[in-house]
Amino acid sequence: MPTPAEDRPPTERDWHTDELPATPQRDFLIPATRWVEAPAELRSLGADLGTELVAFKRRIRRYLLWRAGPAVHADARYMAIDAADPGRRFTFRLFPDGSGEGAGPDGRVHTRFRTWKESLRDDSEATEGERSVESTRRERDDSEATEGERSVESTQKYRE
Repeated sequence: MPTPAEDRPPTERDWHTDELPATPQRDFLIPATRWVEAPAELRSLGADLGTELVAFKRRIRRYLLWRAGPAVHADARYMAIDAADPGRRFTFRLFPDGSGEGAGPDGRVHTRFRTWKESLRDDSEATEGERSVESTRRERDDSEATEGERSVESTQKYRE
């Protein structure tokens, strides 16, 4: 049987953003105090709940997911931080009865943890899609400029 997340030993080393793993760690946990770039707001995520430990859970595409408190049957709070823009943060409050509430990047207030996480995932897809479209536009503009340059070169050679 796997060890509950809160009972896993904390890592002994510091971690940078690009080193945080995509999937949950089964043998140890990564406290926010070991994340070099951790914002103060994250370090105190569970202070009002009486929880000192804030642990990294996983990546949801571009977001880093952290939790203060146990996963079920208690007060807890999650925070998702955009790894590319740490100022973009979203929290979800989980109550002992299993209900919850949190604003997602889609601008909606979610009452289910699952839909909140889906909004993080979907925001990542939209952002990646926007980047892809922008990248395609740039490539097309570059190729059109190159074709235009070739046309100018060809015309100049013909005139010579």
